[in-house]
Amino acid sequence: MGRKFVVGGNWKMNGDKNQINEIINNLKKGPLDPNAEVIIGVPAIYLAYVKSIAPDNISVAAQNCWKVAKGAFTGEISPAMIKDVGATWVILGHSERRTIFGEKDDLVAEKVAHALECGLKVIACIGETLEEREAGKTEEVVFRQTKALLPAIGNNWDKVVLAYEPVWAIGTGKTATPAQAQDVHASLRDWILKNVSSDIAQAVRIQYGGSVTGATCKELGACPDIDGFLVGGASLKPEFVDIVNATA
Repeated sequence: MGRKFVVGGNWKMNGDKNQINEIINNLKKGPLDPNAEVIIGVPAIYLAYVKSIAPDNISVAAQNCWKVAKGAFTGEISPAMIKDVGATWVILGHSERRTIFGEKDDLVAEKVAHALECGLKVIACIGETLEEREAGKTEEVVFRQTKALLPAIGNNWDKVVLAYEPVWAIGTGKTATPAQAQDVHASLRDWILKNVSSDIAQAVRIQYGGSVTGATCKELGACPDIDGFLVGGASLKPEFVDIVNATA
């Protein structure tokens, strides 16, 4: 049984109702590969709206959440709220949360733990900056970030997708070559084999995220350890359908 290809679209802080209607209509027209799992990460304010119009073959994700159920945390949303409007996934530890908002490994892990406890599924993001890559620290950083997640995930690996995003390739138009991306994915899978178990290493899905486009998706999708994509800007465009269908 192979790993099911999983494509996430992270809309980031983009969209209004008109644009959202266009995106959803385009996805409805598709056609989308029935063998691919599709998840769209929506700004919090539009979660309920998108859930009300998205077809059943597309899951809806929040782009972030806080680490407790409720309380005096102005501006935050909880996993319980995300579930209450019908969304089933959350993206956590995205490089923009880490680099712009200063989220550290331990905070990301606390968020992941609480989201899983509440019954959400999680796309957990990891990845190195350009400075770290040029210093030869890619594996060190990716393994450190993954290690922090292990106690948070516990026995819930079936509810987690890892997204490897080289920070230097996000929104820059630079993409890791298929060989560069495959190398990191293979190393990460090997690390999981040694530090978690061989069964989980075989089963866990690892997405690649970093300026994936309709032009680059097929070659990346053919790599044996790349199990899907977490797509930024291209998820707002018609080519997102092509990316979903990369392995069809």
